[in-house]
Amino acid sequence: MKSPKATEQLPLTFQHVPASGRDDLLISDPLSAAVTVVDAWPNWPSPVVILAGPVGSGKSHLATIWREKAGAVEIHPVKGAGAEEAAAAGPVLFEDVDRRGFDDRSLFHVINNVRQLGHTLLMTTRLWPMSWPVELPDLRSRLKAATVVEIGEPDDELLSQVIVKLFADRQLFVDDRLVSYMVARMERSLDAAQTLVERLDRLALARGSRITRAMAQEVLGDMAEGDGDGLGD
Repeated sequence: MKSPKATEQLPLTFQHVPASGRDDLLISDPLSAAVTVVDAWPNWPSPVVILAGPVGSGKSHLATIWREKAGAVEIHPVKGAGAEEAAAAGPVLFEDVDRRGFDDRSLFHVINNVRQLGHTLLMTTRLWPMSWPVELPDLRSRLKAATVVEIGEPDDELLSQVIVKLFADRQLFVDDRLVSYMVARMERSLDAAQTLVERLDRLALARGSRITRAMAQEVLGDMAEGDGDGLGD
């Protein structure tokens, strides 16, 4: 971890909560199909919908919007976690399926309860269901009947809009040319956009300066190298 320069002052760390409601959602081609499905609830093509996309593609934002809209309960289908009972009571959300894992029979019963009782289940994952380590044939059959919506990597337009929005959440304005400079050089993910904005905000506060291209270059370099704080040499 690099230490701040002598002329810098470390700003106090405040918990920043970005706007994450439906009206704050930025839509471009990679997200449009998933947004359409979320907006269409409860008139879904099937009781089970799976959002599949890479890290930082917007799955969690969409899942949060849907959870609040549907009044859904977050579950983890493993033994003794109450997932089956929750699915019998109303809409349920299971995030990060491929990372958190699940019990085959528990997830099978969750899906059965959702289907039989007229409820809905939203799942998010980086991997398509066919890649999940499912051993129970009946569960694999249920997953084949689910509606899978793919979310692609953010394009330049979406990343630009996200960066502008994240700065606006902090009441900061950044020139369009600087935004284009960052987008052309950053990792293609919404998580990277958030990290970039957070680090630039901290660096500008520490130096008592506006955000400049030189700062963006510095922070992007630190991020590429895996630096922990992005506050420079």
